Amino acid sequence: MAQTNMSRANTDTSSKDNVPSPSTEEDAGEICPVCKGAGFVHPALDSGQIDFSRVVPCRCSKRELRKKKTEYLEKYSNLGSLSQLTFDNLSPKGKTSRHPESRHNRDEESQEHFARVYHAAKGFADNPQGWLLLLGPCGCGKTHLACAIANHRLRLGEPVFYISTADLLDHLRSAFNSTSDTSYDELFEQVKNVPLLILDDLTLGSATTWAKEKLEQLLNHRFNTRLATVITSDVPLERMDERLRGHLTDNEFCQVWAVDKKSLLESQDGLELELLRNMTFDNFDHKRLELPSEQRQNLHQAFNLAVEFARSPEGWLIFQGINGCGKTHLAAAIANYQLAHGKPVYFVVVPDLLDHLRSTFSPDSKISYDEFSEKLKGVPLLILDDFGEQSATPWAQEKLYQLINYRYNARLPMVVTTCLSLEEIETRISSRMVDPKLSVVFNITAPDYRGNIEPVRRAKRY
Repeated sequence: MAQTNMSRANTDTSSKDNVPSPSTEEDAGEICPVCKGAGFVHPALDSGQIDFSRVVPCRCSKRELRKKKTEYLEKYSNLGSLSQLTFDNLSPKGKTSRHPESRHNRDEESQEHFARVYHAAKGFADNPQGWLLLLGPCGCGKTHLACAIANHRLRLGEPVFYISTADLLDHLRSAFNSTSDTSYDELFEQVKNVPLLILDDLTLGSATTWAKEKLEQLLNHRFNTRLATVITSDVPLERMDERLRGHLTDNEFCQVWAVDKKSLLESQDGLELELLRNMTFDNFDHKRLELPSEQRQNLHQAFNLAVEFARSPEGWLIFQGINGCGKTHLAAAIANYQLAHGKPVYFVVVPDLLDHLRSTFSPDSKISYDEFSEKLKGVPLLILDDFGEQSATPWAQEKLYQLINYRYNARLPMVVTTCLSLEEIETRISSRMVDPKLSVVFNITAPDYRGNIEPVRRAKRY
């Protein structure tokens, strides 16, 4: 009889879907009071009688099974420390603007766009159907969004597998090793058929023929079998492999989102450096009371020229002077002013610019030389800092001439800072800089503000 009463109690508890939290005794490792440690109970029939011919898991076993399933799914997911990346700790507006003091249209549009991507990712996490492609430069939040989707599915008790493309290829290669714990076929089948795959940082540009073949096999299989997949990449859609692009342009099956609408030029903008971001007209000391009146007046004129140009960028403004005289601060202030008013601008130190141009020839480059060069030529406002400090190779001279000549012929606004006199600049370039119909050249005579070092060169104002 005692056994019957225990069985009824077991049935009342174990038949409920909502399992109560374990008691203090159970937490402490005591024997379950329902099943007495057996791990199972006899279920109740509809009549209320106990069916001693069958057993079902006790609630304590169900809880343990759920725990083991969660642990297995977490281990299977391969997320590791990325399990901390959730929707809860990602702002729907994305990262804060690098110009927090301004609330211009461009910031608002960027935040609104990220919010749309955020909600698209959340919708996909609730119901993973088809493919979701997240594109954007490093640091834009695409990996966070992808992992947030994975962690949301895990909380729902659904299987998901995360892996970066580079790690996947490394694992596949190592699976051929006789000492590998997992065979190649076993690993590849797992990745091919998991209900939801998160493939991070996909790129085929520098991949070997073997790597491209494996990735194509994987993606073709998942596309043909209609398995849910999230892909992140910093490669623009138009530059992806043609066969992959064919899958991604299937609008009924694939969602393609640019997480960050910022252009490649903006992502490489020298103003990303905190020091330059903080160089504004408000904190430029154009009075410098310790200087002679002539130098103070000269610095004040330079300041007024920069402010006037920032308000209405037309023609060219060339600032000359020694290092530390303030010319870079004024150039950066022009750029920050334009950005604060939602206007596109590209600020770059010339040696860095040449490095960017050289890097486009690398097999790993995300943009071709021609594409980068054309974007650079046509940017609405270009600011070249430290012109003349670059390595004066024939290649560098030719590239700079091509850029400057294009903007000269197109009459596109530009700011240039240099420590050189016009006589020291290549004639093809200096002759364009002194054109009075286009350019204002101003020599800042103030000494280095860091130590009041007197200028050693006094170029003329044209």
